[in-house]
Amino acid sequence: MTKRILLNAFDMGCAGHQSPGLWAHPDDQSLRYNDVNYWVELAQLLEKGKFDGLFLADVVGVYDVYQGSQDTAIREGVQIPVNDPLLLVPAMAQATEHLSFGLTYTLTYEQPYTLARRFSTLDHLTKGRVAWNIVCSYLDSAARNYGLDRQIGHDNRYELAEEFLEVSYKLWEGSWEDDAVKHDKTSRVFADPEKVHAINHDGAFYKVQGIHLCDPSPQGTPVLYQAGASPRGRKFAARHAECVFVAGPTPQIVRKTVDDIRLKADENGRGADSVKVFTVFTPIVGRTEEEAKQKYEEQKSYISYDGALALLGGWTGIDFSQFSPDQTLEYIENDAMRSSVEVFTTADPNRRWTVEELAKHVGLGGRGPLVVGSPEQVADELERWVREADVDGFNIAYTLAPGTFEDFVELVVPILQDRGLVQHEYEQGTYREKLFGHGKVKLPDTHTGTQYRKGKTLQHI
Repeated sequence: MTKRILLNAFDMGCAGHQSPGLWAHPDDQSLRYNDVNYWVELAQLLEKGKFDGLFLADVVGVYDVYQGSQDTAIREGVQIPVNDPLLLVPAMAQATEHLSFGLTYTLTYEQPYTLARRFSTLDHLTKGRVAWNIVCSYLDSAARNYGLDRQIGHDNRYELAEEFLEVSYKLWEGSWEDDAVKHDKTSRVFADPEKVHAINHDGAFYKVQGIHLCDPSPQGTPVLYQAGASPRGRKFAARHAECVFVAGPTPQIVRKTVDDIRLKADENGRGADSVKVFTVFTPIVGRTEEEAKQKYEEQKSYISYDGALALLGGWTGIDFSQFSPDQTLEYIENDAMRSSVEVFTTADPNRRWTVEELAKHVGLGGRGPLVVGSPEQVADELERWVREADVDGFNIAYTLAPGTFEDFVELVVPILQDRGLVQHEYEQGTYREKLFGHGKVKLPDTHTGTQYRKGKTLQHI
């Protein structure tokens, strides 16, 4: 096996992230999420371990489906309070040279004009080390915070997203030509007005007349992640995403999604390998298997049962308080995160999860696999997932912060490096170059966003 494994750390501007209750463990430091030094130390640790990036999740609502109330989420600290991910990045970027940053922003409640400026600014300040994880939100509580009675319907959110990306491409790719900025002190020309273009977008959801407020950043369009694995989400990813984040408890379940994404990307003329696929993976590592099992037994005693079901309820839109612990989950379609329901129901017809099993599984690391073992065993499992699920990399989730990452960097990364699976040194360049190769700074010509570059007609996709 010679395929390089891409590594992201998976975190969020809150305590506990995807291990509800573990913030109370005496060794956990995620309660420091308001301390900029915590994030700087984490970034430096990840760069020491040659991680490719730090992937930051986000929500703009509260998990209030469980028991019909937000009280459990607040009491148990289930992704609330939560800080804006973008504002964490400048300090981390200043303290590192190569680590890149993937930021989750829900486009449903943003304006493309302002979000495009934020990402261009950050791309400038980080010298091209940022990515946008495109999500459409899945919480009714978020919709109510933005003046709606409930969230937009699942598939309709993606129609909105299509136009949002169209406006963004026009701003990032078509507004300023690459050589528009002159900085010519002799002739006193800062930029050539003939090379700066109003986008004049007038669509079903957005009307944006003017020019992009920022000059071209190193990458132009930031690296584009997408984290929706429903059928409509996969169709969107095949058109727009350069990286896709998926989740599932087994390689076989994840492989179905990966194959479909690659097939659809190929059908869109981009090539099956044009998309890098990451899946969530939670390791509990010990120097020996026995030590790892001891850690697991101790850590699982801190799982919040109600907190796990509050988290899962937010993802799936299902109030699990109405079911007994031994009742099995059946597929229920709603406007929440449909892929979260599918991976525990229809994705594997031979596996039925009880509510209690779901709470215990989600309580340590979320929807992906929890792997407990020695460094060699964890490395073997990562290899198996790459082989069987055809993923390109992993979003490494934590049970204890930063302990999970410290153990992984110290114990697992050297083994992966010895096997030729993880980089010993960083390549130079932007995030896109680090992912796809030297010189690949901008979106490739096969990407749908490039049709908006100067010289090509500005039209609806």
